[in-house]
Amino acid sequence: MGKVIEIRGVRIGEGLPKIIVPIVGRTKEEILEAAASFAGVPYDIVEWRADWFEDLGEEKKVVETLRALRCALGDRPVLFTIRTRGEGGQAAVGPAQYASLNISAARSGFADLLDVELFSGEDVIGRILGEAHAAGVKVVMSSHDFEKTPAEEVILARLRRMQALGADIPKIAVMPQSRRDVLTLLSATERMVTGYADRPVITMSMGGTGLISRLCGESFGSACTFGAVGRTSAPGQMDAGGLHTILQLIHQNCGPAGLA
Repeated sequence: MGKVIEIRGVRIGEGLPKIIVPIVGRTKEEILEAAASFAGVPYDIVEWRADWFEDLGEEKKVVETLRALRCALGDRPVLFTIRTRGEGGQAAVGPAQYASLNISAARSGFADLLDVELFSGEDVIGRILGEAHAAGVKVVMSSHDFEKTPAEEVILARLRRMQALGADIPKIAVMPQSRRDVLTLLSATERMVTGYADRPVITMSMGGTGLISRLCGESFGSACTFGAVGRTSAPGQMDAGGLHTILQLIHQNCGPAGLA
């Protein structure tokens, strides 16, 4: 594993994979209700999937809602995400609006991390990265394929490209068509972490077939995983409570003493 990134006391890149829980509410009220439902749930980071927000087109309302969410969550890290339709999300936004919304979120001081899509274009990526890092906000750079699992070399190349572009945490999610596809994703993860990464990496294989990839991050090198509290944001997410239990069991048995 590469260097550790610490955000509000959460150390990403060491120990158990950190659990990220998504919020996919359409209204401010639904978003805050979801945040309230996390009480007593074991998780580390909240992802606000702002592409679901009905007022995404009104930047002021986005920042106001982000501020309310920040207050509701106390000291929990917040990942601000606008997932575009091309990457499996809800947002039909152009490059200029995508950049502006992300930059406003970074400047607001209410988000700790931004999700920036690899295929946003280098100009957009450069603008957002510059503003985010100036504001002390970390960037998760992401790529999603909801149709298939690319070849191992393609997965590895995308992760390395994200790192080269300055992402604090490269992330890739792919859809398996077979069990072998899951092995492809895990092999690419292990190669990235062992041979190239100097920072935390997040990878996952989606759907039921890929569920194992959401559980074995500590063994293969993925620093975070996604668990649901209520509504899911992607295929294959399991309940955050059950996910935490499994991660704990793996952690207790995957050290040197557990090898045979």
